[in-house]
Amino acid sequence: MNDDEKTPTTIPTAHNHDDTRSRPSKEENGLTSQASDQGRDRRGSEDSDNESIQGSQNGVEGDNEPQDLETLSRVSSGPPYSVFSPSIKRWIVFMNCISAFISPITANIYFPAIPALSQDLGVSVAQINLTLTTYMIFQALSPTFFGDFADVAGRRPAFIIACTIYLGANIGLALQRNYAALLVLRMLQSGGSSGTIALVYGVVADIAPSSERGKYMGIVGAGLTIGPALGPIIGGLLSQYLGWPSIFWFLCILAVSWMIPYVLAVPETGRKVVGNGSIPPQGWNMTLLDYFRFRRQARNRPSSSVRQKLRLPNPFHTVAVLGNKDMAMILSYNACLYIGFMTITATLSSQFAEIYHYNDIQLGLCYLPIGVATTISSIYGGYVMDWNFRRIAKKLGVRIDRKRGMDLKGFPIEKVRLQLVYPLVMIGTCVYIGFAWALYYETHVAVPLVLSFFIGICVTGPFQFLNVLIVDLYPEAPATATAANNLCRCLSGAVATAVIQYMIDAWGRGWAFTFIALLFTVFSPALWVIQKYGPTWREERMDRMKRAAEKREAEAKEKENATVEQNNGVFAEPQPTSG
Repeated sequence: MNDDEKTPTTIPTAHNHDDTRSRPSKEENGLTSQASDQGRDRRGSEDSDNESIQGSQNGVEGDNEPQDLETLSRVSSGPPYSVFSPSIKRWIVFMNCISAFISPITANIYFPAIPALSQDLGVSVAQINLTLTTYMIFQALSPTFFGDFADVAGRRPAFIIACTIYLGANIGLALQRNYAALLVLRMLQSGGSSGTIALVYGVVADIAPSSERGKYMGIVGAGLTIGPALGPIIGGLLSQYLGWPSIFWFLCILAVSWMIPYVLAVPETGRKVVGNGSIPPQGWNMTLLDYFRFRRQARNRPSSSVRQKLRLPNPFHTVAVLGNKDMAMILSYNACLYIGFMTITATLSSQFAEIYHYNDIQLGLCYLPIGVATTISSIYGGYVMDWNFRRIAKKLGVRIDRKRGMDLKGFPIEKVRLQLVYPLVMIGTCVYIGFAWALYYETHVAVPLVLSFFIGICVTGPFQFLNVLIVDLYPEAPATATAANNLCRCLSGAVATAVIQYMIDAWGRGWAFTFIALLFTVFSPALWVIQKYGPTWREERMDRMKRAAEKREAEAKEKENATVEQNNGVFAEPQPTSG
């Protein structure tokens, strides 16, 4: 890497600042005027100004409004939070939505092919089900590597490596005819597809401040939630008419169709690499468009830039997130909600086949209500989150700067997100128990299908709200925080899917699913604890991070001074001796 491709380092501040880039670096400030010339298409300054003027009517601060010193917010006077234009942001979010869709559809498209795989490979269904468990284990572990890597090296290299692994695994799965190969390649496939889960939310945090983050998170979350609904339908059709290998060839086509435009035209957003988007990315972070845009400007980068040091991904950084009290409680409760969702989707086909005697295609169609509901709750819930953010900000007299973001110190972001969770959990519990006993009494199929729709609204809705809160509370490494969330929920989901059938056999459908509903109900007071004590814990964590950053900076300066002194001693001319 050449010196002219160096990137700035960032130091976490004492406050939970909305811009995840921490403080603007010298390089970023130096390139602000340069970025205005190079990125009119990316910056969209007129659109942003118009949004600020319109937003000021609802308590959103425009550029020309005076600063209210009595408010809780601290609005930065530095460069914009992101220089990407609205159209570029929509393009980035769209590609991330497709990427988010790949992992869940890969997990669920496989379900209808289980009987055919069992017969063709000459193994039991229980052995094929073991590939589901190993898939979920790697689904939990993979983002711990990719999330940490993406927070350091940038989003694009992590996405491309993950997709390359995924593509190779799918080719192998389509060609294999051996159970051992199936088991190993499914783990590799999970590692590639699941690696992107931590990245998609990190990208949203890169380009959107907290006041606008909900709608983008909702769109990306829709990709995650619609996969379990469409996967069984597509898998059933392909398996029945073209054979189970066609499932993996379809996934190959899907991966290539996503990867080509991504490699060519989706820009790097990692804030440790490109800041707010105004810093030309390094060679391996460039798209083809970036190369033509920045190839002349790379020579003129400020001399104050510091080389970005790459390191091997450390999964323990993800585990360390659980060492924070607020994050541990949020991730644990989110895992409870995910158990509720996974036990429904994992058993719906087997239970409906046993009760209603449906074929593979009919069973796939039964996933549509819950799939449509999860998509609605994700997209609509994102807009509701942004509305609630504005509502509470206006109530507290806090002005929001949509262009530069706001300092969340003193702002009750926990309350903003969790207020929306309480009613949904209460309704979701009742609906979940109703679904349990509808299966127990084997009612008309319309009853459990309608109830599954409301489960998709009321159980996965809170799941999406908590996902956004996780990113809000960990802005310095959003991909790592999302990886920690994925680790908790996937390991919990793996255990739940492994034991749910035994619970149904022992307790019956009614009590088995009632137990799951009571699980995320009994632990719901944790949300109140987070709302009450979370702001204090958040400030304590930011103070610790500030002290650690100051210590690292002091050590770096001492090392630099020692090097300078040593060099001065080497190059100093020897003094002539007398006599």
